[in-house]
Amino acid sequence: MSKKTRYKIGMVGAGNVTNMHLEGFKNHEEQVEVTAICDPNSEVLQLRADMYHIPQRYTELQAFIKESNIDIAVVCTPSVIRKDVILPLIKAGIAVFCEKPFTETLGEAIEITEEARKHQVPISINQNFRTHYPFDFAKTKIQENVIGSVSSVKFHDFHHRQDQGWRTQCERNSLSVMGIHWLDGFRLILGSPAKRLVCQTYSSPAINCAGDTDASVQITFQNGVTVSYSQSLSSAFSRTELIVVGETGTLVAGYNEVALYKKGIKEPVEVWQPETGGQAKKPESAFEGIRQLIYSIENNVSASNCSEDNLKTISLLEACYHSAKEQRIVYFDAEGLMKEG
Repeated sequence: MSKKTRYKIGMVGAGNVTNMHLEGFKNHEEQVEVTAICDPNSEVLQLRADMYHIPQRYTELQAFIKESNIDIAVVCTPSVIRKDVILPLIKAGIAVFCEKPFTETLGEAIEITEEARKHQVPISINQNFRTHYPFDFAKTKIQENVIGSVSSVKFHDFHHRQDQGWRTQCERNSLSVMGIHWLDGFRLILGSPAKRLVCQTYSSPAINCAGDTDASVQITFQNGVTVSYSQSLSSAFSRTELIVVGETGTLVAGYNEVALYKKGIKEPVEVWQPETGGQAKKPESAFEGIRQLIYSIENNVSASNCSEDNLKTISLLEACYHSAKEQRIVYFDAEGLMKEG
């Protein structure tokens, strides 16, 4: 695809998450234009298309592919049907920006990535929490040697969340819904492939769903750092907190604030408030993801959020579920991909 002044965007899926992308696109109309949308539910399709003045409307994917003349497809369908949606887009030569999780399983993610490589079609994943949560900010502070060498990472995400619809019937729930963000963030701040992982999951009767609501995960990365991560979608108490322990200091981060602590001093020695958290920031962080895809297309380079990179995040997710189900430690290869058996 040659460099364009404005890219034609087509949405596949018109559910609630689509709003986040469309709100982000509104602020960057000089670069992107949403010209088409596709969803088999005609009522939801018309509602979303009317709200955002999208002219081309399709209930059939093949018609959308043949007639819309788009440059990039933004796939916001349920992850359980992603492969059936993305493969036809790849074969048609349409670049893809995909909601997280990329797919429900590592096997499907590998299949899609190999097919995209064969057809030379770029795919990027909306790992928007890299900037929506201050992972990227924390990574920069670590690179600036603000806390010295990282010793360990502690993270917990506790809140009450009752989803509706298709996700409540899935075997995989809390880690696929929220864990995918955090697992990707750990990779980002540490800049190291995973070495081994162990996980326990639990399904609380407080939440109406078939899958996990709570999880405890421990990951050792190849640089020697261990991450301890706790997830709960059934907690009456809410808190999301990242603690990065270094040899000379500790970073403590929430959605809206990052504090630096030094040895022997009870209060933080410095506090930053990066523009990351809050619902209003999600559309902009989602647009940042598609901006990376556009940059990769124009400069013929791999995007930092490309599907090849995301295989390592999906590997962590897959390893969590294998570890919990099989009650074992899961190991990774030198690239950070999950080993079989």
